[in-house]
Amino acid sequence: MSTSTWSGRHRDKDALRQRIWSTLKKHQATRRDPVGHIPNFIGAEIAAERLAKTDLWQGAQVVKCNPDSPHTAVRLRALVDGKTLYMAVPRLSRKKCFVELTAAVLKQKDIALEEAATMGGAMRHGRLVAFGEMQAVDLVVVGCVAVASNGGRTGKGAGFADLELAMLSEYKLLIENTPIVTTVHDLQIVDARELPMQPHDWGVDLVVTPTQCLITENNHPKPAGLDWNTLQPEQIASIPILRAWSSLQRSIKPATLQTCLWRYPLVC
Repeated sequence: MSTSTWSGRHRDKDALRQRIWSTLKKHQATRRDPVGHIPNFIGAEIAAERLAKTDLWQGAQVVKCNPDSPHTAVRLRALVDGKTLYMAVPRLSRKKCFVELTAAVLKQKDIALEEAATMGGAMRHGRLVAFGEMQAVDLVVVGCVAVASNGGRTGKGAGFADLELAMLSEYKLLIENTPIVTTVHDLQIVDARELPMQPHDWGVDLVVTPTQCLITENNHPKPAGLDWNTLQPEQIASIPILRAWSSLQRSIKPATLQTCLWRYPLVC
């Protein structure tokens, strides 16, 4: 059995991810080997166009999107539609861990939107921003390996999506009713019993595939922010902004993360 870089955290989810990756490979439903990745599924562009026709998309001015390949078309559509786009830096590997892109700035620099919408292009041409420099987000697009009708989801298993949303929430850049959506292949939708929600999970409100839009039964409360008790030591050690926040917590008395954030608004 192939294993993901992130395997070993949750056995049930590991098994589910392996099953989805195997099913996608069997049906030749991806452009590359999906194992260990958010699957770059066939029909991603069609799903992006279907998402763009929804009221949620059309009403949003600021979109946060993950950096994975299957959502290149979503990021491109956001730029074409004149939205402000925030993309998470892959693996949150920078202290400023989001990239800001707008069509207006890219056109001034004579940079093709198609180039800027790719992960590499966004990193080359976008502006790294601190949380204190960001606008409130109207719509979140997350990557999934599997997703269920109850809004439950799983990614590669590293917890990056949940971390990104928790950090945005700490800065009040997300609110309780900020919609969270995903685009996936139909084969990535599973029974709700296979993806029970945990307190730190961020549920999905809308699932879009090349063939359908599925409004989920997501009534799971959105987390208020970071839950430090659920973070692994290796996560804090490997993610610069978490190291910075952890250091601030230790240096400020009384040490609360919210105190740190508002006292140092541009720390990330």
